[in-house]
Amino acid sequence: MTRPLFLAALDGAAVGGEVVIAGDEAHHAVAVKRIVPGEPVLVSDGRGTAITGVVTGVTKRECVVLVDSFVTSEAQPLTWTVVQALAKGERSDIAVQTATELGARRILAWQAARSIVRWQGDRTARSLEKWRSTAREATKQSRRFHVPDVGFATTGDVVSEIREADVTLILHEDAEEHIAQLDLPQSGIGQLIVGPEGGISPDELDSFRAAGAVPVRISDGVLRTSTAAAVALGQLDVLARRR
Repeated sequence: MTRPLFLAALDGAAVGGEVVIAGDEAHHAVAVKRIVPGEPVLVSDGRGTAITGVVTGVTKRECVVLVDSFVTSEAQPLTWTVVQALAKGERSDIAVQTATELGARRILAWQAARSIVRWQGDRTARSLEKWRSTAREATKQSRRFHVPDVGFATTGDVVSEIREADVTLILHEDAEEHIAQLDLPQSGIGQLIVGPEGGISPDELDSFRAAGAVPVRISDGVLRTSTAAAVALGQLDVLARRR
């Protein structure tokens, strides 16, 4: 059986020592997952490192794990940020969840011109925390050791991000090139830009291309904003492993 994964600080952890899962995470382990002493688990710091261990004690707000060994994530020389346009309903949740499951290291909530949803004032902080919570839960579900950083971006912010990245791909149904035809860098930071339900506006597309982004297709159809990043990340993983 696959060990369940939980998140906790690993500072000072050592084989033979103990790691404590505390607070809400411990409550989730004990009350929701029904973790009991003697059960093997994984505990990650959310930054690429984890330990294997066995639970030695539980309370309502604490779960103690005896450390057996350390494990790390497979090295990814080219990591990906997903610039995800805000979408209505559960589509944003699905987009964050699946992008995390497919290995995105960073997710930017993009307020696109054609996004039906608008984040303003206090809503921005509340919505960002919801995205972050979704990313944390998807990290645990998929047994990944990196929790993606989640932030907010305007179109101007995205243009600045493009200029700093090693490669940026705009997922666009009218692009001439398929993602499989690209010559991607071996390492660095890559970005995927996913538009909203109404698509990326012509002005946005022009500004992104002027900054150095490349439009690409990932399908012979039009994918939903909630699934496009996951499809692209899966294809990029296959391409990377064929090198």
